[in-house]
Amino acid sequence: MISFFRQSKTTDLQRSSTAPLLTLNAFFDQHYFPHAKATKRLSYHDWSIYNTHLREQLGSYTLDELTNPVLDVWVREQVVKGYKRSTINKHIHLVNRMLNLARHWGHIMGYSKQQQNIKKLATGDYTQRFLNETEIEGLLKACRANSNPFLYLFVQLLLLTGARKGEARCMRWRDVDTVNRIWAVPRSKNGRSRRIVLSSAALSTLDSTRTQALHLGLPTKPDNYVFTNPKTLTAYHSFYASWFVARDRADLSDVRIHDLRHTYASMLINSGVSLYEVQTLLGHSSMQMTQRYAHLEPNLLHQRTEIVSKTISGLGI
Repeated sequence: MISFFRQSKTTDLQRSSTAPLLTLNAFFDQHYFPHAKATKRLSYHDWSIYNTHLREQLGSYTLDELTNPVLDVWVREQVVKGYKRSTINKHIHLVNRMLNLARHWGHIMGYSKQQQNIKKLATGDYTQRFLNETEIEGLLKACRANSNPFLYLFVQLLLLTGARKGEARCMRWRDVDTVNRIWAVPRSKNGRSRRIVLSSAALSTLDSTRTQALHLGLPTKPDNYVFTNPKTLTAYHSFYASWFVARDRADLSDVRIHDLRHTYASMLINSGVSLYEVQTLLGHSSMQMTQRYAHLEPNLLHQRTEIVSKTISGLGI
């Protein structure tokens, strides 16, 4: 619980006489979250963060009492508790967004130097985990031995396409064009549709998935999910439980499902595929996101410099 003393109302915030004196809890419940549900695709993330890290800690403060000294203590206590800086930054992002909207909607009037947006914590260099061929082989063997009837096929498809786990989990048979070898994702992480190019191995994996579904007596009509949970007859909520078992059995406890996407990208880069092509295959909205993989094959860059070197050297000047 935040131990910082409750400050008196800030005098330089000019509140309208008709505006209600809302607490953060009241603002979130009555204004922010209804807005988030209407405008955000994944509003439950905000709901989870708020109820876990804000409702009890800051919820009783009125909006004009949420000054930087109070918020800085809230951030510092999360650091002391051992939360990752990247996780804390997600919490900071939500608070900043809520306060910005409170100003925009007139619940906080005027400007105060004591209520500026919280600065995010430095997180250092972006770290990525890539699997080598031996690790991939061990992981797939562990997944094949798992009791989940689709885990092996699910993981194999992620490795062969670089798809996000949510994209594969919600994939329907109607989304797959086997003739043109295209998987159409209706809505990806950024809210846009995208097309995933399917290799012959990826198509073979989907054929095996259909065979497995029929073997289990599951429907495979166009509207049905590719990975249908035999217990619920709908899409799997997640593969985490079986994934953790298989991952640990393969002695890869530090590997996340999302690292399969990183591994796909690294294999492309190391094979000489350009960053632009990798950006297209991964569905990144900007080259900046793909640039994280540029360091993977330094020898390839050295080879490219020789193109200019040979030209200049051949001039004989």
